[in-house]
Amino acid sequence: MIKQPDAKILRREASPAETTRAALVKAALKLFGRRGFDGTSTREIAAEAQANIGSIAYHFGSKEGLRTAAADFIVETIQTVAGQALGNAQAPMPGGAGAAQAQLFAALERMVGFVVASPQAGEIVQFVLRELSHPTAALDRIYDGVFEPTHRRMCQLWEQATGEPAESEATRLIVFTLIGQVIYFRIGREAVMRRMGWNDIGAAEAAKVVAVTSGNLKAILAARKRQG
Repeated sequence: MIKQPDAKILRREASPAETTRAALVKAALKLFGRRGFDGTSTREIAAEAQANIGSIAYHFGSKEGLRTAAADFIVETIQTVAGQALGNAQAPMPGGAGAAQAQLFAALERMVGFVVASPQAGEIVQFVLRELSHPTAALDRIYDGVFEPTHRRMCQLWEQATGEPAESEATRLIVFTLIGQVIYFRIGREAVMRRMGWNDIGAAEAAKVVAVTSGNLKAILAARKRQG
């Protein structure tokens, strides 16, 4: 079964100002990802959010401030998902190779559940791809807040699981490969659905992706064991 990220429990009703701010961030994330920062006007963002155009300056100071807020939203969202599978960067490593391997498999399943099957991930990935193509300060925030700590944590798990140094070139490349195979199913979503004859990628299809990505991880671990 694919594990979806746990929904945050709302402890109180959001104020009108908070609701407007959240709507503007969501609209910016969507439009910046689809059209790019320069190709999106503040008027279009306000219209998408059904908000007054002046609310952008009120909440964020500028269009650039809104891009920063969108990047921070991505960091918070992915930190929550990654934390559920990997723990935070300061959390102790699981005891023993078997426990570390189990956590790597759980992390892959969680990544597929969010990146491949979650509708929200589509807009996040589009935004991030724009930033990777034309880096700005927003990418720095995403890299420092999500990319680097998540990758480092998985490298540490790999060391615990295999005995190979976490910061070796080989380990870092292996972890990029594990993550990259999942990301492809999002960025290549349309091609995957056409080739597979799928109308959508929901829970059933994501479970098949988990089976394949987990099989790949199992094969890599088995190869390392034979080499050892």
